[in-house]
Amino acid sequence: MSAQAQMRALLDQLMGTARDGDETRQRVKFTDERVCKSHLLNCCPHDILSGTRMDLGECAKTHDLALRADYEIASKERDLFFELDAVDHLESFIADCDRRTELAKKRLVETQDEISAEVAEKAETVHELNEEIGKLLAKAEQLGAEGNVDEAQKVLQEVEKVRSRKRDAEEEYRNSMPASSFQQQKLRVCEVCSAYLGLHDNDRRLADHFGGKLHLGFIQIREKLEALKKTVLEKQEKRNQDRLKRREEREKEERMKKRTKSRSRERSREHRRSSSRDRRRRRSRSSSRERRRSSRSRSRDRERRRRHRSRSHSKGGRHSHEPSSRHKSSRDRDRSSRDRSRERSRKRGSSERRQDSRDQNGRTDSRRAEVRDRDL
Repeated sequence: MSAQAQMRALLDQLMGTARDGDETRQRVKFTDERVCKSHLLNCCPHDILSGTRMDLGECAKTHDLALRADYEIASKERDLFFELDAVDHLESFIADCDRRTELAKKRLVETQDEISAEVAEKAETVHELNEEIGKLLAKAEQLGAEGNVDEAQKVLQEVEKVRSRKRDAEEEYRNSMPASSFQQQKLRVCEVCSAYLGLHDNDRRLADHFGGKLHLGFIQIREKLEALKKTVLEKQEKRNQDRLKRREEREKEERMKKRTKSRSRERSREHRRSSSRDRRRRRSRSSSRERRRSSRSRSRDRERRRRHRSRSHSKGGRHSHEPSSRHKSSRDRDRSSRDRSRERSRKRGSSERRQDSRDQNGRTDSRRAEVRDRDL
């Protein structure tokens, strides 16, 4: 790759697809199905294992550093859950690798001479020590490349200790089997990258393997897969908690609404009850007023009747000394009325008699005057 292409890729990785206003590049979004989600998360096996013995070639989906930059910008604002797609992709790749490892182990069992369990255990010990030496040498080289010379020297000291343990293990393994069989190369399949490791490999071969791009690439893929699984679990748990929290908030709001509605209904019921009590109170007041009025009117009527009876009794007492009763009082009233009519008739008769006597006296006087006139 030329220097110009490297600068262009660096700008794409930093600024995204819209760095220079190129609209043709923006036609494909990072959310498109054609875009590799593992590439966006920087864990696609096609990128990690490129240039190794297990180079997978070009990925079937789109790889673009600018789209990765767009995704990194967008992922800061919201969760896109592209980790699920990446986990599925890496799990499928690791499963294929593990199947190849098992097949390689079966072929070794079929091709190599069968040995006893004790010898196999000692050989396994030598293989484990070889693996430890290779990892330590690879770590020392990495520290030296980074400039940590002191740390690299400490790691090399550990390598010397492991080498002494390896020599002891090889001596035990050599003594447990014939010399002819010991000279045969005993192979072992690497559990990480499915490569073959020899029992008698030297330190340089072991360092090249464990520090090589293939082995480290598989380690990176496996570690990335575990990290993505952990991230997915954390995000799912957080999402579930958010859903639970939103559900609780909705339930709380619904309870508050129901409580408000019940309170409003209770207030309306109380208002209706108070209104009905007021109406009943007004009605009772009006009815009590009516009763008081009717009682007062009845009492006045009784008082009037009592006074009338007392007056009638007093009048009846003047004309008769007999005890008063209702029948006697009515009879006395009739008798007094008859007496009054008789008195009036007597008075009219006496007045008529006086008038007649006056008329007769007048006529007598007139006759006397006529007689007197004649005598004269």
